[in-house]
Amino acid sequence: MEHVHGSITDVPGVRVGQVQRDTDGWLTGVTVVLPPPGTVGGVDVRGGGPGTHETDALDPRTLVATVDAVVLTGGSAYGLVTAHGAQRWCAEHGRGFPVSDRPGEVVPIVPAAAIFDLGRGGVFAHHPTEQMGYDAAAAAGAAPEHGAVARGSVGAGTGAAIAGQQFKGGVGTASIRIAGGCVVGALVVVNAAGAPLPRTGEPPQAAPWAVAGSETNTTLAVVVTDAALDPAETSRTATAAHDGLARALDPVHTLADGDTVFALATGRFELPSDRPARVASLVALQAAAATAVRLAVLDGVAHATPARTDRVDLPVWPHPLS
Repeated sequence: MEHVHGSITDVPGVRVGQVQRDTDGWLTGVTVVLPPPGTVGGVDVRGGGPGTHETDALDPRTLVATVDAVVLTGGSAYGLVTAHGAQRWCAEHGRGFPVSDRPGEVVPIVPAAAIFDLGRGGVFAHHPTEQMGYDAAAAAGAAPEHGAVARGSVGAGTGAAIAGQQFKGGVGTASIRIAGGCVVGALVVVNAAGAPLPRTGEPPQAAPWAVAGSETNTTLAVVVTDAALDPAETSRTATAAHDGLARALDPVHTLADGDTVFALATGRFELPSDRPARVASLVALQAAAATAVRLAVLDGVAHATPARTDRVDLPVWPHPLS
């Protein structure tokens, strides 16, 4: 690996849009990752309590290999309606799988996953709407190339919490350029049952992270590379990227989490066709994916801001992050 960059939008053509509401009983939001047309998608779900939409469509054995947008949302299962809004925006802009010869007749492929943040703003029924999904997709579509990505308590991370709901979570991002020119970026919504784990492997303090706030968690990630991968390689990259969650959080992948990683490959950078060289390139790329996810988790925690609402009073993580 050569060096670490700032965000998932260091991958050419990738844009991010975020919307949130944090007043009058609201504390939730939506984050949309909008890749270039023709991007291949994959997914790996490891948590025991996932809230997902269209993940089956990303199985390498299915018909459509490409993804038009990925939606990360608050609101638990209620929030998955935001995928419909993002899908509507994609359809209006001609992004989708063509189902006829007539222009505009497409079906956008928009997988989504949700964190549990219900009631953290004070009103249980205040969860993201279809229009918020549309607005987040529109914000992504209007973003400039290599645009800055807001971090911390924004988008799907607005109501996020960590360590058994004792501290604020949030959105984080990072990217790595691999020797040879390929870029791997990650965006994470950190809403974990667990807590950040320093490099020492020892938790910063004794605490029952896994039981406090049970069943109200989930960390979500989107990993993007500009490499040209097939659907199986892309899905395997999502699997490898889960290692980054395990290196950054303790515990992780619990029965009370819905931990999910999406992987996207935009196809700009060709990997070697020779099998041994290609395997070596994939190993390096997937190792970078895990590292980018780990860095994005720590970035999201580091940029979180205190929550002050009529139901929650959460401080930021007080321990060093590495």
